[in-house]
Amino acid sequence: MQPVETKAITTIRILAAEAIQKANSGHPGLPIGAAPAAYTLWKQMKQDPSDPNWQGRDRFVLSAGHASMLEYALLHLFGYDLSMEDIKAFRQFGSKTPGHPEYRHVPGVETTTGPLGQGFAIAVGMAMAETKLAAHFNRDGFPVVDNYTYVLMGDGCMMEGVASEAASLAGAQKLGKLIALYDSNNITIEGNTDITFTEDVAMRFRAFDWHVQEVKDGEDITAIASAIDTAKAVADQPSLIIVHTEIAHGTPKAGTASAHGEPLGEDNIKAMKAFYNWDYAESFTVPEEVKAHFASLRAACKTARDAYDQMWAFYCAKYPELAKEWAEWHSDALPAALMEDERLWNWEKPMATRAASGTVLNVLAAYFPNMFGGSADLAPSNKTELKGKPFFSPACRDAANIHFGIRELAMACACNGILLYGGLRAFCATFFVFSDYVKPSLRLSAIMKLPLLFILTHDSIGVGEDGSTHQPIEQLAALRAVPDTLVFRPADGKETSACYLAALQSGLPSVLALSRQNLPQYENSGKAAMKGGYILQDCAGKPDVILLGTGSEVELCMKAAAMLADKGKKARVVSMPCMELFEAQDKAYKDAVLPLDVRARVAVEAASSMSWYRYVGLDGACVCRDEFGASGPASVLFKAFGFTAENVVAAAEKVMA
Repeated sequence: MQPVETKAITTIRILAAEAIQKANSGHPGLPIGAAPAAYTLWKQMKQDPSDPNWQGRDRFVLSAGHASMLEYALLHLFGYDLSMEDIKAFRQFGSKTPGHPEYRHVPGVETTTGPLGQGFAIAVGMAMAETKLAAHFNRDGFPVVDNYTYVLMGDGCMMEGVASEAASLAGAQKLGKLIALYDSNNITIEGNTDITFTEDVAMRFRAFDWHVQEVKDGEDITAIASAIDTAKAVADQPSLIIVHTEIAHGTPKAGTASAHGEPLGEDNIKAMKAFYNWDYAESFTVPEEVKAHFASLRAACKTARDAYDQMWAFYCAKYPELAKEWAEWHSDALPAALMEDERLWNWEKPMATRAASGTVLNVLAAYFPNMFGGSADLAPSNKTELKGKPFFSPACRDAANIHFGIRELAMACACNGILLYGGLRAFCATFFVFSDYVKPSLRLSAIMKLPLLFILTHDSIGVGEDGSTHQPIEQLAALRAVPDTLVFRPADGKETSACYLAALQSGLPSVLALSRQNLPQYENSGKAAMKGGYILQDCAGKPDVILLGTGSEVELCMKAAAMLADKGKKARVVSMPCMELFEAQDKAYKDAVLPLDVRARVAVEAASSMSWYRYVGLDGACVCRDEFGASGPASVLFKAFGFTAENVVAAAEKVMA
């Protein structure tokens, strides 16, 4: 190791320790212990600190997001738009250095991480995206897509189940340009990992069909660099490099659990500086020779960037149609003809909205050849196969469909990674009740504002005989509670089309909750559904009662309205496929749909009533389900649980009384 490299690594360690101490909050152990590995990795990465979104860059994911100061120190030293003042403001309100890395917020951070294991699974999706785009766009002599996806993970990431899901998927797909560095320091918050974690990780990953290496001394950057070079030479397997480190190496807290998530303390930082022969009295010092060293690394980065740009210019000249396609794939714009495509608005026969969704999805695929997604082993039930297009596999990289296997959380994480990579439109699918397995990743989608489509079918007790374990009750309310997320439950084919179009325009993650059973088509449904809620059927004059429904229960509202009319009562039927979009409308529109002077309201939905009280108020009623379901034919269950037009009429008469 050159003396300047030793000092560069020490600078990373000291900056991390000092920032955490100043904040009196953070995790110093891993940044200190893993600094040599991280430095060695970043030193050889393709990157452009002046342009964090450069398309030719390698991707780096800090799956162990609590070690954020390690990444922030590297970003600062390599010259990204992260100043020393930002480092000093670590974990402070409004700063560019939050407690865990955040996409869009911190320049150079590729993804939000923190929930352990998810970053690793996101990286799998990035590697899949790289492989697909390379197969589609690269030509001989023009590797316009040619990067590695690197992950730094810790013991906690390894323990989380999503890491095993994702590793198994990556091994099956032979993602040779995915390289994970595992900082194995054997410490978690409660103590040594051997109290809960005694497995042979190397053997586990070999069983997942990964190439595995071990570096016994985490201080040996020559061995680490050699391992990275070896990993890059393995074309048909993802690589795991197990780097054995000591948490908080060189400090009095080295090897202890307290080093994981507590500031070291001023006295321990003084001892640390003595251990590393750090002679600078002033905090947050970057020695001049270290600045010069990182400047030389930036110069090498610029040389690589310039070479890429020259290649890209020649590529555009030689393959103008591919260059045009590249620009289209990286655009968020929607084709003008899409909104008026007759296939989206002509529906005749009763149809399950999952089937309507399948039709719409294939229409979209004709407009967006960069759609890339799949289901957790449920494509025939979810109706999510893009017809006539191949499935992604080691033998077929330029594909549209993905077999994710029964790995819901890894699937959703990987789709986040696909979107983060750029150039692709991603979707994933499973049964709605299994949104519980998807939810942690959906939350990250929302935090990052990623327009991922979650296609979740079998949306109610209409699932029938599979019973309570497969019948969603609380899931709609739970997902509606997630900020920056759109939850759609369409009532027919036209509403399904409108929901997809609204989702594509939103720039946010969207959930489509879709029925298993056939539903009628409504004459007056359509594009108005893009406002989230609208009057599906009205009455003459002021209504006596407003019936609100979503999905399959809109049919009950329509039948109840007819029965009330026979009794001389005027009912308005409001379809509410997306509460979030309805709330985004102006007050005049919302008041026109739900007049404040009509307080007699009934909400009908075969799910928890929790979402509905903002609309029915104290004087209204809910025909909903606040208990779990049961096994039996759907028609029997709906009747047994009160989802009948007669029961809706009775509820309406009660609130009108």
